Amino acid sequence: MCGIVGYIGEREKKAILLDGLKELEYRGYDSAGIALLKDGKITAFKTTGKLENLEHKTSKISSEGFGIGIGHTRWATHGKPTELNAHPHWGEHAFVVHNGIIENYQELKDELIQNGVNFLSQTDTEVIVHLFESELAKGEDTFKAFETTVAKLKGAYAILLITTTAPDTIFFAKNAVPLIIGQNDKGEKFFGSSDAPLVGHAQEVFYLEDGQYGFLRQDGLGLYKDKVAQKTHFIPLPQDKAFAQKEGFRFFMEKEIYEQGRVISETLMGRVKGNKINFEEIPSNFLQDIHSVKICACGTSYHAGLSASYLFERIAKVQAHAEIASEFRYKDPLLLPNTLFVAISQSGETADTLEALKIAKAAGLKTLAICNVDNSSIVRLADATILTRAGIEKGVASTKAFATQVAVLWMFALFMANARKTVDESYLTKEIKALLKLPNLLHVKSSMHEKIHRLSKRYLHGHGFFFIGRDIFFPLALEGALKLKEISYLHAEGYPAGEMKHGPIALADSGLFTIALMPQNSLYEKIKSNVEELSARDATILAISPKPFELADDFIQTGNHDHLMHEFFEMMLITQLLALEVSVRLGNDVDMPRNLAKSVTVE
Repeated sequence: MCGIVGYIGEREKKAILLDGLKELEYRGYDSAGIALLKDGKITAFKTTGKLENLEHKTSKISSEGFGIGIGHTRWATHGKPTELNAHPHWGEHAFVVHNGIIENYQELKDELIQNGVNFLSQTDTEVIVHLFESELAKGEDTFKAFETTVAKLKGAYAILLITTTAPDTIFFAKNAVPLIIGQNDKGEKFFGSSDAPLVGHAQEVFYLEDGQYGFLRQDGLGLYKDKVAQKTHFIPLPQDKAFAQKEGFRFFMEKEIYEQGRVISETLMGRVKGNKINFEEIPSNFLQDIHSVKICACGTSYHAGLSASYLFERIAKVQAHAEIASEFRYKDPLLLPNTLFVAISQSGETADTLEALKIAKAAGLKTLAICNVDNSSIVRLADATILTRAGIEKGVASTKAFATQVAVLWMFALFMANARKTVDESYLTKEIKALLKLPNLLHVKSSMHEKIHRLSKRYLHGHGFFFIGRDIFFPLALEGALKLKEISYLHAEGYPAGEMKHGPIALADSGLFTIALMPQNSLYEKIKSNVEELSARDATILAISPKPFELADDFIQTGNHDHLMHEFFEMMLITQLLALEVSVRLGNDVDMPRNLAKSVTVE
């Protein structure tokens, strides 16, 4: 979720790059930097924190006259958010900025170190510039060296590279991460991670496709894929900046729902290797003598943790219990030795979760943070951290943060199971195949979204919603209800389907909307019976299931999956879209719901 900008032209490059990076602030960042190549000399500037720090650092720099420049805002995935780890990274004569994750960076780095290359940062990105310079040293021309470099990279990347050996050229490559080229009638050329930094500068744009790479100069563009020259097709660029930031979506929340597939790819990258889960962040003896897991979180993160408690017990065969952090703090909790304490927070600053983590630390427990923001308070305090790599969420109601948290926790349950030897090789292989299918599974089909849009008009009135599920779909029911109430302001509850008959069924009538999560891989006949009980009391039923349900008033059919977690993630997507469409029909501000804040730093 980092941001990239690039420029070739006569104007003040520093100003164009900084302005472009400001337009990418919505993507999130913890450090920033620029590199300017003019008159055969490259100068670079990097800072941590806000862009104002970079502006201050470059306040006396002038870069007018022909030259080129690249800029970057970083959201940490490898290495802490320090100035040393900020982009651009450099070698002897080349500088690079990069979004994404190089999966095979460790192998490349080890080989380069053996050949005498010194590394300055903890990042995966630095291997790109050193690999390029090592290829160039073999006698290849500059573009061929870049082409060979890109061919050796595995993973997701948008790359811009500049070098004094080609002082009028920006080399670029794109795979699974957005990168756009822009141009205008003044001969200026631009790069951006999205349309936003190009608005007001470029008149037309070309959206690079996966696997494409090449070079850009003021006098032309060379575009290739698998060493074959490609045609370009520039199209006019809309000049609405707000629209550009949302990348064509009506709301940031809608954009964030749609980008979950891509974001999950980044969550998995470098962590799924062969038939094993690999967390470089976890020390080798971290799970030694761990006999139980205590999970603590708030809101959406609590729902992710509650989901994980099912996975820990089912897969890793370890006792697991999830608690709401605000309750945990005041209950004089009994914390036993050999317990792993897992704190989950999107921001890493959630006050109740932070205080719960302090209690666990004081009790001598081993602690793990699942978080989206490196160097946050919770990350600094925990013994180990797994970053979810979701990037910033502008929508207050969390979507992709929840998806990435559950994905990380699923991976960690498998990681723990392997360490505890509670599963065999064939089971791990099956689970990893299921994990790798998530990015495609989370692709939003237009037909699905259109159906949810149409039926949402029937769910604007009534006296409330019950989201019901069983097993791991109970926490998902809680999350679905939370999404709806957060942005629609309608009353909604998540409930275990088997508990409805123990009181709540008294509310059932035609004005009670029941959203029934009915997976075929987990207790289908049981939940079917529970829904039939509600239907008999005239409740309005929206069934979400791969199997048609004859008593449903509305039915959304999911895919015919053979893994319950595939059903989980598809139903998650559907409940998010349902909350969005109901709220839009009610005329609410989806991104900024009343009374709510993104990071809750108070009790």
